[in-house]
Amino acid sequence: MVVRRGEEDHLLVLVPGDRTISWPKLRSLLGVNRLSMPEATEAKRVTGFERGTITPFGTLTPLPVFADERIVGRRVSIGAGEHGVAATVDGDALIRHLAATVADITDLEG
Repeated sequence: MVVRRGEEDHLLVLVPGDRTISWPKLRSLLGVNRLSMPEATEAKRVTGFERGTITPFGTLTPLPVFADERIVGRRVSIGAGEHGVAATVDGDALIRHLAATVADITDLEG
């Protein structure tokens, strides 16, 4: 998911499917008081992908990536740029390839 940290300052967050972003944890990690989800048009302008299809591979703007620690040591399914298309990859390889910062940044959904 793409997250807006400030004007023209965005990042990607990798979240396991059964979890949701913990805004307090992510704000604390980033040392900021405010984060938001960008409008759909802004997300597409920054990434080149529509909401629901955003992938860390091939974004128009290089963005820092933050991955929830639960991705470590697992196979994960990640969006592949189009609705209904995904790739299953090794979480550790994904983190290495993206030079992602790994932290506890999610909560159980619901």
